[in-house]
Amino acid sequence: MSGRMQTLPDRITSYLERSGLGAEVTTVMPLTGDASDRKYFRVMRRAGASRVLALHVEPFDAAAQPFCRVAELLAAMPLPIPEILDRAGDLGILLLEDLGDVTLQAHLGAAPLAEHNRLYRQAVRLIEVMQRRGAELQASDAPPYRVAFDAEKLLWELEFFTKHYLEAYRGASIPPAQREALRAEWRRLAEHLASEPRVLCHRDYHSRNLMLHQGELYIIDFQDARMGPDTYDLVSLLRDSYVDLTEATVDDLIAYFIALKRTGGPSAAHQAWESSFRDRFDVMALQRNLKALGTFGYQTAARQNPVYIQYIPRTVRHVQKNLTKNPSFATLRELLAPFIEGLS
Repeated sequence: MSGRMQTLPDRITSYLERSGLGAEVTTVMPLTGDASDRKYFRVMRRAGASRVLALHVEPFDAAAQPFCRVAELLAAMPLPIPEILDRAGDLGILLLEDLGDVTLQAHLGAAPLAEHNRLYRQAVRLIEVMQRRGAELQASDAPPYRVAFDAEKLLWELEFFTKHYLEAYRGASIPPAQREALRAEWRRLAEHLASEPRVLCHRDYHSRNLMLHQGELYIIDFQDARMGPDTYDLVSLLRDSYVDLTEATVDDLIAYFIALKRTGGPSAAHQAWESSFRDRFDVMALQRNLKALGTFGYQTAARQNPVYIQYIPRTVRHVQKNLTKNPSFATLRELLAPFIEGLS
């Protein structure tokens, strides 16, 4: 065995030998992962397309593994996702189709405006398909239908923001009375969002989880899909921590999504849904961006991972705009003003 192969994790080496793939390999290179504990490796072969090995923290039951189960559901819709080529649950390994390295985030810097608009419209269409087909397939026993963004989960994410962004990252000392007032606002926000129309959500649908492959978008990192507010994925895409979109672009894409959701002639129920959508979008955006700040604070302060610091200013700007323009957030704006610049 070559020195190159000996430097790989033992489970990767075992898989390559057992599967017979090792005889075809020329290079195995680690890939930049996400904020999870999974590790990814690109396997270059002497002939044929490269593959990606996803190494999980521990072995799993391939028949019950969340990524596999959700992949089956999304493929049935169908939505564009990487194909699972092999499963080695005892080694904690999945062999995946290699979609390359170009995320939507990376591509936008070099893309002309027309291409930018085309890809974002495609991304919005994929959300509509996920919601529509997700409702049609809801009789399935797939894991996403058994878990939801309920009030408890949404509240937990807001408390996560308090702990990891305000206290750990910003070093805030929150007096008891102010802390209780903040918790009351978190509860109000979480309960409001939990009462919204519930659909199938990707859960992390943004420009770093959309890959550009052969000119089209593919969805990745979908293993945590669950039921949630019908605004959730669109908020993730359009109030992205990683990409700047103009307000005109956001407005246009929200209108496009609403148009996609229209079925048949106008009805009173749909008109009511449509008229409330933008307000509900803004409420969801506030929660989602606060949750993102909590994640960035956790990665920076707790895990000593500075990569996400660069995305904090943009996310803070999203929060500032939302708190400033919406009168219903006046109390929350006042409570957060000592800790988030631009609110006082």
